[in-house]
Amino acid sequence: MDKKRILIVDDEAGVTRMLKMYLEGTQAYEVRTENQGKRALAAAREFRPHMVLLDVVMPDMDGASVAAQMTADVSLKDTPVVFLTALVTNKEAGGGRNIGGRPFIAKPVDPEKIIEFIETHVQN
Repeated sequence: MDKKRILIVDDEAGVTRMLKMYLEGTQAYEVRTENQGKRALAAAREFRPHMVLLDVVMPDMDGASVAAQMTADVSLKDTPVVFLTALVTNKEAGGGRNIGGRPFIAKPVDPEKIIEFIETHVQN
């Protein structure tokens, strides 16, 4: 079985390291991390992920801008993007779990929730 490729973009290196370790530990995922929003588009073009986990607030380029660039790129426009954010908690979101029409996972992230999102939104 081919591993699903997941790109994690977050300016907090600890977050990307933890998620990479957890996901790769399942043997079901190949993970690439990027800690600068400005480099996310190039990383996505090169890596061709099945899904992107994308922080909303980053110092160099926010997640909404990165997602917009991906949507404008013909080769990436259909790649699912799930936002990671500390701005809104799951409780505050109520029934709606979308930011700008994209699903989100509140920080601190639960690795099991990440796997659930991947398996729900990515088809092999």
